[in-house]
Amino acid sequence: MGAKLALRAALVAILLVSGCTAQPETGPPAAAFTGTDVMYLQMGITQIAEGSSITALATERATDPRLKALAAELQAQWQEELAQMQRWLLGWSQPLTAPSTSHEGHGSLHMLRPSDIAELRSSPDFDRTAVSLLLGHLGNVVETARMETTSGAYPPARHLAETVTARRQSQIQTLLTLPATP
Repeated sequence: MGAKLALRAALVAILLVSGCTAQPETGPPAAAFTGTDVMYLQMGITQIAEGSSITALATERATDPRLKALAAELQAQWQEELAQMQRWLLGWSQPLTAPSTSHEGHGSLHMLRPSDIAELRSSPDFDRTAVSLLLGHLGNVVETARMETTSGAYPPARHLAETVTARRQSQIQTLLTLPATP
């Protein structure tokens, strides 16, 4: 009987040493997110949808090849940015869009209206109208990203906002070299 007890004790000791017990996770804790992070991502998704309505038309109708190229560049970048924004929000169990009244107090950020897109479609000077709309839109995107870089808490979202700011500022500089509104 003593041999059986010693054998059991040895087996228990081996199991304990070999790691068969629950181990705490050794990875870093997940970074916390705040309402600012959620708001930035939700607004970013909305802004990408709005901007895409301009760039989709510009890739087809623009006569200036620089405007066509910029529109295609924006579409590719927005696709990548949109996928990341959606992953984070879904991972946090947050809605992809906020109620339309959620962002009423956020200053003078102008949302594109259906009438803006209708004007673009019917404009006799498509390129000028597209440049004008994109300048305003990308300026708003930069302002939204700045909100995240100054007040957001989730480091990857802040990094995305910094990347978005640099990209959009460069694209604004390119747009300023193209024909704009008279």
